This record gives sequence, structure tokens and C-alpha cells, in this order.
Amino acid sequence: MLPDATCTPGATNPDVTPATLATTICKTGWTATIRPPVSYTEPLKRQQMQEYGFADPLSAHEEDHLIPLELGGAPRDPHNLWPEPGRTPNPKDGLENRLRADVCAGSIALGEAQHAVAFDWVAALRKYGSLDPTGGETP
Repeated sequence: MLPDATCTPGATNPDVTPATLATTICKTGWTATIRPPVSYTEPLKRQQMQEYGFADPLSAHEEDHLIPLELGGAPRDPHNLWPEPGRTPNPKDGLENRLRADVCAGSIALGEAQHAVAFDWVAALRKYGSLDPTGGETP
């Protein structure tokens, strides 16, 4: 399922640019330093589930970053977070790892990867494939 583009258009982290890749997304473990705590994401998920019209339990959704942290998504911007149905890991996680690896290898531009996942991550998964189905960060 894709998020509602009006509720969740995506947002990027201004600290992540082509010039800062080596010290941000391409640095193993960097996303853990910026990931928002559950104390922030859980109340936001509850609110957004109401906005999306979801009536199922909170546990049936993951509060996910549309533009992933691995690709320079904004960590706390509600425009970049949405209550994705399903649990972790999910198919989007492997795509995020594939695109991050490709950006860090220089085979795709950061902006292109961000756009692909924000515009239609399902189509991007078909186009680019995935890495590490457990959703972990790849070196």
C-alpha cells in the first residue's frame, strides 16, 4: 500500500546532501543517531491512523518514513512519517537498503533515489530490487 500523498508527501533531511553522503547515509550506523524514539512516533502513529481512517490496532502498522532515513529522509517531520500497514521487516525495507547501497556506490543520484521511493515505492521495488530482507542497514 502506498501512503496518501496529501497526508504524507515526504520530506528530506537538509543535513543529507550529495556532498555529505560519506558522513551521513553512507556511514554505517548513522541512521541510529537520528532515528526518533517511540515516545515520539507512537502518538504520531495514533493520530495519523485516525487521519488515514484506519480502525485496526496500532500494532497492525509500522510508523514508517516515506523517504527513509537511509536515503536522507527527515527523521521527525510528520510529512515524512505514515502508519504503514504491516510489520517490520517489509518489502520496502529491502528497497531502502538497495537504493542506499546504489547511492553510496555512485550508481544512482541521491535525489533520484529519494524521488523513486517517495513517488511510488512499489514501482521502485520492481525497478531496482532489494537487499537484506531483514531490513537491517547494509555497510
